[in-house]
Amino acid sequence: MFRFKLIISLTLALFSISAEWVNAVTLEDISFLELPGNRAEIRLVFDGTPTVPKGYTIEQPARIVLDFDGVTNGLAQMKYAMGVGDVSSAVVVAGGGRTRLILNLDRLVAYRSVVNGSEFVVEIGAEARGVVSAVDENGVVSSELQSASRISDVDFRRGDVGEGKVIISLTNSAVNVDVEEVSGGIKITFLDTELPVELRRKLDVVDFATPVSLLASVAEGGNSVVTVSASGDYDYLAYQTDNEYVLSVKPLSEQELVEKKKKFAYVGDRFSFNFQDIAVRSALQLLADFTDMNLVASDTVTGSITLRLENVPWDQALDIILKAKGLDKRLEGNVLMVAPAVEIAERERQQIETAKQLQELAPLRTEYIRIRYANARELFSLFAESSGGGGGGGAESGNGSTTTGSILSERGTAIVDERTNSIILTDTEEKINGFKRLVDQIDVPVRQVMIEARIVRANTDFRKELGVRISGDAVETSNNGRGNIFEFTGRMDGLVANNGGVASLFRNDGTGVSVGERDLVNSSLVDLGVFDPAGAFTWNIIGSNFLLGMELSALQDTGFAEIVSQPKVITQDKKKASIESGTEVPFQEESASGGTTTSFKEAVLKLDVTPQITPDNRIIMDLHISQDAISSIDAASGIPIIDITQLKTQVLVSDGETIVLGGIYSTDSVDGVTKVPLLGDIPFIGRLFRKTTHSETKRELLIFITPKIMASDLID
Repeated sequence: MFRFKLIISLTLALFSISAEWVNAVTLEDISFLELPGNRAEIRLVFDGTPTVPKGYTIEQPARIVLDFDGVTNGLAQMKYAMGVGDVSSAVVVAGGGRTRLILNLDRLVAYRSVVNGSEFVVEIGAEARGVVSAVDENGVVSSELQSASRISDVDFRRGDVGEGKVIISLTNSAVNVDVEEVSGGIKITFLDTELPVELRRKLDVVDFATPVSLLASVAEGGNSVVTVSASGDYDYLAYQTDNEYVLSVKPLSEQELVEKKKKFAYVGDRFSFNFQDIAVRSALQLLADFTDMNLVASDTVTGSITLRLENVPWDQALDIILKAKGLDKRLEGNVLMVAPAVEIAERERQQIETAKQLQELAPLRTEYIRIRYANARELFSLFAESSGGGGGGGAESGNGSTTTGSILSERGTAIVDERTNSIILTDTEEKINGFKRLVDQIDVPVRQVMIEARIVRANTDFRKELGVRISGDAVETSNNGRGNIFEFTGRMDGLVANNGGVASLFRNDGTGVSVGERDLVNSSLVDLGVFDPAGAFTWNIIGSNFLLGMELSALQDTGFAEIVSQPKVITQDKKKASIESGTEVPFQEESASGGTTTSFKEAVLKLDVTPQITPDNRIIMDLHISQDAISSIDAASGIPIIDITQLKTQVLVSDGETIVLGGIYSTDSVDGVTKVPLLGDIPFIGRLFRKTTHSETKRELLIFITPKIMASDLID
């Protein structure tokens, strides 16, 4: 009974799905038009009457989303750039038996929608009183105006990850909503929306353990305002689904807080400023008192400023004040110094001049710096190129070449000793110490990588042949035994006399008396046998004046071969390595002078690789792998024909991980029939007059790569 019910349920479900698929409406076209008053019109064309879509809006980013159930997408592209009114673009996607239209807006505005036959029209930027589409009992599409907008309920819930959800129910889905972050929370304003008296209240939601502590709903003029008080580190998301507007306030983890601070440079506590013509020194004093920081203002900081800042980070407010009055700041230890920007720049210039004069008077000394792992000349060239054309200072290598650069002072010199791989440096103690610190950072052992490639080539061959060969001899004589009226001859190699000689056929005079003997000619009537068969079966009929023989031959050949090439190479990080093995094939070709010269073609296995070790111990490789082989020699020109297999790529691989870089799989299948015309087409008997051949060749090529970072005790 249970199985029967299950079968009935599945049948009904499949019938329902099939019916929906058959009755599906297809979206065929989309167009847009700019209307007066910064409005936009989006028109969708279907091949039938579409269903009324389910829609909702999102505040950040501003979007309108419409879902058409039972509609398939027939458009050629997914995204359409518009730039009409407040609509920047439109996206159409399909899946799950429905098609979704997403309208990306510059700001969230009201919209109207109407179904008109096989068309659906959306007007963006219309009045708050929207138009909705409906279908009556006769299937006729009509439109009707909604009633005035009002809030029907304000509710609060706690989400699965500790977020607070403020859920506001509306009577009109096309309400204009303004969301802004204010000091101590978030303010939601519903324009031209009524708030019933019973909903004008405050809700204490501290017990829900979310960032939200209080909800306050009030009516301001013709608008409704819901203020959400929140504390701690949080982020919020506002979106609308049909007539339900949701504000989700989520607490931020430490990682999310770091990412949020990266997006916004100012991380100070927020506060509000509202002063008319306040002295700049007083404003700075208020900031210092608010943040408990040590602040020193120069005597040249003067003037007044008018400020009105709401919910602004204190460090942003400080930057605003400094920029407005041409000031700048420097942090020395835990003391913030504020002065005019020109004064700070002059002070720093004097400090640089003083340091330069002290350096010019400092004594010189010579230091012998041994380079351990790098090449001294290459290291010297690196410093010279990175600082060439800079300040004074001289450096020279063992061959007498010199250069100047800012790594050394104007009085400093450097000499490269290639024999001991060292640099002899003469300069002030400060410059020498800085040079030694730089060398310690650069002169380190380079990590090495072993790259192992594996090229696997597998071939499978199969061949099957079946054929028939027929031969015979017959002689017809007159009753008096004189002369042949008709004769045909032929024999197979299997028809030989018992003594090893050639088989013979005896003629008679019609009475059974032999009148002569005749050797059989080695020829066949039908020769469709298999060449070099694995086996054959011969059947013969021999009479007094005729012979008929048939040979059935067959061949089946199967072969498998696997060729594995495994080149390996070790190289340093960011250093190219190459390894190859193979042969050079000589051939003769005509030279420009008319003679002949000997040229060569390579048939080698080659691996070129340049590895780069990433900070997380993975390896980026530029790879070029080739495996060439001699296929055959051209009979006319004598030039060898080379089968080429090459792969060029760049991959990112973990240490010790093996990946498949590429593969080629090919199959050759050949079926052939050789037959005697007409006779080979006769049913059943035609098998005696034709030969069938079937051959199949499969080739598979796979290339694997395995990089390994070599361990070294020298590397920290």
